[in-house]
Amino acid sequence: MKKSNQEAADKITFKNLRRWYFFALWTIAITVILSQILVQYNLKQQLSDSKIINISGKQRMLSQKIVKEVLILHYVSDTASPKQISHLKSVVELWKTTQNALENGSDSLAFPKEKSETLRKLYAEINPIFNSITEATDLFLLNLKQKSKNADNQKLVQTILNNEGNFLSRMNQIVSQYDLEAHEKVTEQRKIEYWIFAFTLFVLLMEFFFIFKPTNKKIEKLIAKLLSSEKKALKLAYDTEIISEIKENSVKELKSLNYAMENTLLYCRINPDGSIIHIGEKFAKLINYTKFSSNKKFSEVLTTDEKEQLNIDRIIFEKQRSGWTGEIKIINKEGQTFWLDLSMVPVTIKKEESELLIICFNITERKKAQREVERLNIENSTEKINQQKIISSKIVENQENEQNRIAKEIHDGIGQMLTGLKFSLESINLDDKEKSAQKIEYLKKLSLHIIKGVRTATFNLMPPELSDHGIVSSLAKLTQELSKLTGKEILFYNKTDFNQRLDSLIEINIYRLTQEAINNAIKYAESSHIIVQLSHSNSLLSVIIDDNGKGFDIKAVDKKRNSESGMGLLFMKERIQYINGRVFINSILGEGTRITFNIPI
Repeated sequence: MKKSNQEAADKITFKNLRRWYFFALWTIAITVILSQILVQYNLKQQLSDSKIINISGKQRMLSQKIVKEVLILHYVSDTASPKQISHLKSVVELWKTTQNALENGSDSLAFPKEKSETLRKLYAEINPIFNSITEATDLFLLNLKQKSKNADNQKLVQTILNNEGNFLSRMNQIVSQYDLEAHEKVTEQRKIEYWIFAFTLFVLLMEFFFIFKPTNKKIEKLIAKLLSSEKKALKLAYDTEIISEIKENSVKELKSLNYAMENTLLYCRINPDGSIIHIGEKFAKLINYTKFSSNKKFSEVLTTDEKEQLNIDRIIFEKQRSGWTGEIKIINKEGQTFWLDLSMVPVTIKKEESELLIICFNITERKKAQREVERLNIENSTEKINQQKIISSKIVENQENEQNRIAKEIHDGIGQMLTGLKFSLESINLDDKEKSAQKIEYLKKLSLHIIKGVRTATFNLMPPELSDHGIVSSLAKLTQELSKLTGKEILFYNKTDFNQRLDSLIEINIYRLTQEAINNAIKYAESSHIIVQLSHSNSLLSVIIDDNGKGFDIKAVDKKRNSESGMGLLFMKERIQYINGRVFINSILGEGTRITFNIPI
């Protein structure tokens, strides 16, 4: 309890530290962004200020140019040419436009409309002077154009000269004011940047003292805990290895037993009242049992003959405590007659809870053989018995091969990784912390691979998708999971949108056949792309598995029945026969393989 409370407290602490860490990072990021926004804004303002100062200085030059041009036209030139008058007029117009832009603002020149109180006063003082110069210049140009009296121009020239000095003086004040305000902006920006810099340093210091330093202490404690628990881990690894071996043997035994019971024995489990708990696959296939028959009694599923049903119910009622062994005759839905050697064994599951284990042997052939004995000689009877033995031996051989395949997957995959985990744990040196940390990191990755291997092995068993949603969903899930587990591109296409549910025996066999074909393409064909296609017609379901692997010689593989690939093909051919289907295999060396399963529906 203390340990769990401590772990919970550590999680809360780390969570709070992480929150503070993100808060600090966001604070710094926001500070930097605001700083950049202010800097860029002020730089933009400074660019505008520098341009205004430049244009203001240019105004002084233009006023002097106007005075110079007026003096030249009045005192130097005898007659003013149209070109000179036009040039002076353009200078005056530029001077007016620029002065208006400086005073009232201009979007094209990026001059602000808002101004300080000092600048407004200065522009108010310079306006009468500016207007006197412009009015006198305009009248001077008009007189030149009309060739009026020289005495009038003399007065206008004198007016321009008298105001030109005042204009220059006032314009100098305006330029100085602009320069002063630009300097104040720079000073203000410098103060703001100092404050932002100080705040950023403060956040970094707080982050160091309240986040990095506590986190470092927590990490040191965690490493100390890891090192202190290393001895326990070594012992645990040793115990795990022993348990793993025991578990591996148990899994092999359980798989062998389950496979043998499901596919070899005719067995089922029933309640004392005759209701069905579970029926093995082979038995279900024999009596055509489906999930739609689950609400019927064992006797009703076993035979359609009412007399035999009453007989079976009577045996269950009378012998449910002592057990019973004998032969019974059954008739299935198709009217076929079978003889079973039936053994009923009472089994106690829990206190006051019991069930009956039914184990049967199909002795129909034996019954037929007994009839044949009456009319055939001993030689013919012996030959039939030998054929039956050959068939049984093939069934047992196939079961053994499947068991060996499952055992090999676990041994070569999970077993080797667990051995590697053991040796890596034993090689950790507590005195070398750096290498210990590296090995611990490696052990974490190795543990993930072991989990992945276990997941692969368990996934290859009975998938829940098959019983819940049918063959289409289970094949889609199979390709998706195998693609994730192997890293290969495995795709599934339902080309004709098949969505029907089939008999459970047919669905599991289709699933296993497709699984076997994909596994062969992964293991032996060295393929990187596998495509599973499903299509159907009114009477036929087709599953096609294509791969881009190295291909193989079908005839050569058929001759090598003892090889893994040869047994895999034999397994598929025998399994497809169980559901009255056919398999077609086409392979080209260096190009790939196509396997087609056709199943009647």
